[in-house]
Amino acid sequence: MSPKNLIWIIVAIMAFAPGIGSVQRSDSSGGGHVISPSGPTSDTQRKVVVVGASTGFGLSYLPLTIMEENKLLEKHTSALGLYATLQVKHYPTAAPMYDDMLSGKIAFAGGGVTQLLTSWDKTRKDPNLVVKGIATLNAMPLYLVTSNPKVKTISDFTSKDKIAVVALHASIEAVMLSIAEEKAFGSGQANKLDPLMVAMGHPEAMKDLLGGKSDIDAHIASSPYMYEELAKPGIHTVLDSYEVLGGPHTHNLLWTTTRFHDANPKLMEAFVAALQEALDLIKSDPATAAAIDVKTGNDKNLSTAQIEAIIRKPENEWTETPLKIMNFATFMYQTGLISTKPADWHEVFFDDIRDLPGN
Repeated sequence: MSPKNLIWIIVAIMAFAPGIGSVQRSDSSGGGHVISPSGPTSDTQRKVVVVGASTGFGLSYLPLTIMEENKLLEKHTSALGLYATLQVKHYPTAAPMYDDMLSGKIAFAGGGVTQLLTSWDKTRKDPNLVVKGIATLNAMPLYLVTSNPKVKTISDFTSKDKIAVVALHASIEAVMLSIAEEKAFGSGQANKLDPLMVAMGHPEAMKDLLGGKSDIDAHIASSPYMYEELAKPGIHTVLDSYEVLGGPHTHNLLWTTTRFHDANPKLMEAFVAALQEALDLIKSDPATAAAIDVKTGNDKNLSTAQIEAIIRKPENEWTETPLKIMNFATFMYQTGLISTKPADWHEVFFDDIRDLPGN
């Protein structure tokens, strides 16, 4: 699978204080330099240097794009007497991102709800290392779409069909489909369609589906890909994740380790505030948000007007509030994808957003 196929957004933040023996090395990704601190990272240190290469694919990462483009982290850390620069880059798979976060090479990681839950489950026994969510980027649906006119529900798929999904088993797309399978086929049937699933990034999956020259005739797509696909005659929706989950659910979010979070209270405060400002801009001025998206080259196939129309869709909510976290957690526990079920959504998030009406 090409490294461009599977995108996991990270925000890489490293800190240093003058005179404590920081070491500088080149970053092979082309994103500048990494400052490797000789001691624990904390916001008592005066400078924060961020390393990155590029943003990820899909409109769901627009809040991070705006934070970076409008230098919102710089603004909010400066107000607290700190200095920070934010850049965003991607990893080809989730595993190296997870390893880099635990080793302290990066500060924040991001992706789907299910990746937060698996990371929390793996680290929950270490109170200093345990991974928890910081805030969400949005609530956005996933659509399972197909070019096969015979497929009206997932029960209509046959061995001749191939369903593109970002990653098998534990990705938010795969888990959403598994929930739908149990509803359609009965208890214990969460993996019934696994033989039809093919791991493939959204851009490549859209190209294959619309091209009609590959075996891929279905795709569990996120925004804006599903809207681009449905704009072509012959493509129709089989599943809407909001219907599967019983309402709007979080799509992407951000997380970090307890160690980094607790050592950097001012940075965390600034980061959450910067994210909220980006979300407020998207909601109050969709035209400007769309222009930033197009300017940065995130969605090359669509015009500013098309992006703005997607941003304005009521189903796309730009919010820090976690939604349907426990729906995913309960199902993942029941099917063995995580070993422990959290008591509630607060258990897998830091208290920075505790007062939000999540679920």
